[in-house]
Amino acid sequence: MQKRPKGRQPFRPRQKEREHRINEEIDHPEVRVVGEDIEPGVYPVSKALKMAQEREMDLVEISPQAVPPVCRIVDYNKFLYEKKKKDKEQKAKSKQSEVKEIRFTPNTDDHDFDFKSKHAEKFLQDGDKVKCYVQFRGRAIMFQERGELLLLKFAERLAEVGALESMPKMEGRRMIAIFTPKKKK
Repeated sequence: MQKRPKGRQPFRPRQKEREHRINEEIDHPEVRVVGEDIEPGVYPVSKALKMAQEREMDLVEISPQAVPPVCRIVDYNKFLYEKKKKDKEQKAKSKQSEVKEIRFTPNTDDHDFDFKSKHAEKFLQDGDKVKCYVQFRGRAIMFQERGELLLLKFAERLAEVGALESMPKMEGRRMIAIFTPKKKK
């Protein structure tokens, strides 16, 4: 048999703290009770617990900030399962917006401009941001005004589906403009 050094406590795994208080953990004198096959109303905690025990279920505190707190008579494990499932569905429905990039050069042709504009429109309609930039290479840096005109023309083209966040600005050898989708009505 091993001796444990003095002063050390034995390892005990921590119990997870529950998100909701259940049954005897509820410390309010009165609660509003809701649930299936139950007459909604305000009851003393002892009566609410008795109602839950009769149905072989748990009294779960759903809204502790309410006055009086709202409790539901439900099987706690089933309640947690349903809540987890609902949260997962909500997370799946919410879409993270991405930033899509479109690149131009100061000498971009009209056909390429139209082609890239159509792509940008589609991105904005899908709810993504669009970051477009004019890349200046070598001596092309001398044509900054041509790049700015190109981005302003692009902004004019996307005016129906997107809004320009700020005027085009230079960052190194790139002139950048960012577009956000307009809210759908």
